[in-house]
Amino acid sequence: MTTCKDNKCPIILGIESSCDDTSAAVLHGSVMLSSVIASQQVHVRWGGVIPELASRAHQQNIVPVIDTALKDAGVSVHDLDAIAFTRGPGLLGSLLVGVSFAKGLSLSGGGRRAGETIPLVEVNHLQGHILSHFIDLPDRELPHPAFPFLCLLVSGGHSQIVVVRSPLDFEIVGSTIDDAAGEAFDKCAKVMGLPYPGGPVIDRLAAQGDPTRFKFAEPRVGSLDYSFSGLKTSFLYTLRDAVAQNPDFIAENTADLCASLQRAIVNVLMYKLIKAAKQFGISDIAAAGGVSANSGLRTALIAEGAKKGWRVFLPELRFTTDNAAMIASAGRFSYLAGRFSGLDVTPVTRVG
Repeated sequence: MTTCKDNKCPIILGIESSCDDTSAAVLHGSVMLSSVIASQQVHVRWGGVIPELASRAHQQNIVPVIDTALKDAGVSVHDLDAIAFTRGPGLLGSLLVGVSFAKGLSLSGGGRRAGETIPLVEVNHLQGHILSHFIDLPDRELPHPAFPFLCLLVSGGHSQIVVVRSPLDFEIVGSTIDDAAGEAFDKCAKVMGLPYPGGPVIDRLAAQGDPTRFKFAEPRVGSLDYSFSGLKTSFLYTLRDAVAQNPDFIAENTADLCASLQRAIVNVLMYKLIKAAKQFGISDIAAAGGVSANSGLRTALIAEGAKKGWRVFLPELRFTTDNAAMIASAGRFSYLAGRFSGLDVTPVTRVG
């Protein structure tokens, strides 16, 4: 194991437990030494995440996940400079598992000197997604946006446009006022009888369909905010009326429905992002969060970037979903700024 030569390359253990994935990762400076994720398949049969089942699974997974992450990285608890953990937003029971374990590990006396506590760093889950763009790999540096940059954050129940002025300075300039893009994907998939989570399934089927076959509403509310409830309702009514005429309508048109739905959601996302880039005069554009894995959105961002002269930054697919490497990345910047958490820190389900 290499050792840090200065305080700019701390060894950070990241812990992520905000929803249904238990994850741990170790970063040495910006370089990811390990990343371990335990996904919970128990929710698939219910068509969505069941909070109580999620928290129970976290309790079962967190010890082996963290132990594996440390071993894969070739470090011990005594090598850690800090423990970064997701404080929120997320499911309360799930967050409690991660926050409580981080506290216990901090108090374990496993610091660099015997009996010393390990510093704690709390991380905003959404900011973690954004700062996943500053993770490097052992064999290569990944491209990083320059500050200030604009980030389209599309994760779970969140669809936001964020001006990122520094690793610790974020301004949300646009946000969803109802459903988020990810929720629109999942809810429309459920209406079609597709398995959960619906977003990746729609993305896969859309590749086989005609995106111009069906036209759905593309709500454009004021300012830079998003709204997807109207699009979802338009989709639902289209299916309701068509199925009344032909009970096999969905089965016969699944690929075209997915392609047309994906096109509409991407159009809504891109319209406001283009507007924001022009308003703020920013040409470094990044995407983050689970929906940033969507092939239609990635294609649209690259195409618009070529047209507008943007530098477009898309995370590797492994960093689009919830993962602890992004938490450790965000935690590193707080560590360097001396922003530490006390043992009285508690999880929060919502972050303002």
